[in-house]
Order: sequence, then structure tokens, then C-alpha cells
Amino acid sequence: MIVNMQGPDEQMLAAFGEFVRAQRQLAQVSQRNLAKMSGVSDSYLSQIERGNYRPSPQVVKALAQAFGLEPKQLYTMLGFIDEEDGGVAPNVEQAIQLDPRLDPSQKEALIRIYKSFVKED
Repeated sequence: MIVNMQGPDEQMLAAFGEFVRAQRQLAQVSQRNLAKMSGVSDSYLSQIERGNYRPSPQVVKALAQAFGLEPKQLYTMLGFIDEEDGGVAPNVEQAIQLDPRLDPSQKEALIRIYKSFVKED
């Protein structure tokens, strides 16, 4: 029997890492290219994706900008700000990405379906 010995902080870092990886995969960008886009080393980015490091607010901001997201949303995910302290409601795509019940392939499929419905002709 395997018991999850992770505390809330480790779970939050793992979830954030999964989110970064999923965003990168949806954008079809390699770790190396995302590292260049965000100004962090690819080895550091790899550690973030695996949930081994809590990135600084500056790194989180750079990642958010690379993905075209609001830094506040990522700050909230990592506990840098509380949701009640002016957190912005996520848009549909961000809400899908933040849902821990979905795996990356499900998230990608839902986002593609959503985009097909709202695309402008």
C-alpha cells in the first residue's frame, strides 16, 4: 500500500508544476524554449514542473507572461496572494487548466472544443 506523505505545500507545488507542464504542452513549446521565453534556466524549469521548487514571484510573473496569463492567477495558485484579496476569476481556458480532476489530455481536448465553439469567423 502506497501512502501519500506529501503535505499541503508539496501538493500545491506538484499541482503548480503540473499546470506549468500542461500549459507548455498546450502551447506546444519545449522546456528549453519556454525557459528562453521566460528567462529561467531549463533545468530550473524542469524542477518547477516536477514540483521540486517554489518559484519566486518574479519567475511566476515571467512564466505567466510567457503563457499570456495574468500573474495574479499563478500567484494565487502558489499562495502568494489569497483569492479573497482581489483574485480574478479565471476565464474558461484557465478554469479548465486549474481543475485538478482533469488530466492534461482531457484539459487539452476541452480547450480545443471550447475554442472551436467561440472562434470568430
